[in-house]
Amino acid sequence: MHDITTKAGYDLWAESYERTPNPVVAVDAQQVIGLLDPAPGEHVLDAGCGTGRNFAGMLAAGARPHGVDFSPGMLAVARRAFPDVPLTEADLQDALPFSDGEFDAVCCALIGEHLEHPDRVVAEFHRVLRPGGRLVFSVFHPELAATGMSAQFENDGAAYRLVAHPYSVDDYASWVTAAGFERPQRHEFTGGPDLVSEVPWASWLVGRRILLVLTATKPG
Repeated sequence: MHDITTKAGYDLWAESYERTPNPVVAVDAQQVIGLLDPAPGEHVLDAGCGTGRNFAGMLAAGARPHGVDFSPGMLAVARRAFPDVPLTEADLQDALPFSDGEFDAVCCALIGEHLEHPDRVVAEFHRVLRPGGRLVFSVFHPELAATGMSAQFENDGAAYRLVAHPYSVDDYASWVTAAGFERPQRHEFTGGPDLVSEVPWASWLVGRRILLVLTATKPG
């Protein structure tokens, strides 16, 4: 198993990402768009959009997604699948190249463990949201990370593990609160039988917490 930096890893993983069975992504796909509840006309920032796997749900609701990611490889895949969705190559840990209050909602899915400074990232989400705007921030559940499971993939016969930081549920919640969001809520999701039908090797995850989603609102 080779450790690899997040950016290099996602660039290498990009072309096979959608074909890699991943129980955490499977559960995230079942939950995040429902929690986001995008509405027609809403301008939604998909922060760390990767291959654009959440764009379809946003577009189906009539929302206007804008994807941002620091991996050109992942953005290339997203661009092929969703040529009409605007995409920006940028590192979430830097100042985002968007105006204050530009978005109605921010969706950030499954990148929290890779961030070195999540507090700065969440503060930027707060800045680019309009008053009353919504944040949906999903992460690999810390309890699952504690078992030793992490984001991994294979390429040309070699196995790679992306860098991950051991944050706790309380860590994530505190960053959301410190950024100025209100009405924070924690949503924790476990693996069920339907997950095994999609990812057969994930039977050991039935009943285990797999996904943590934090939702909150910028004061209006």
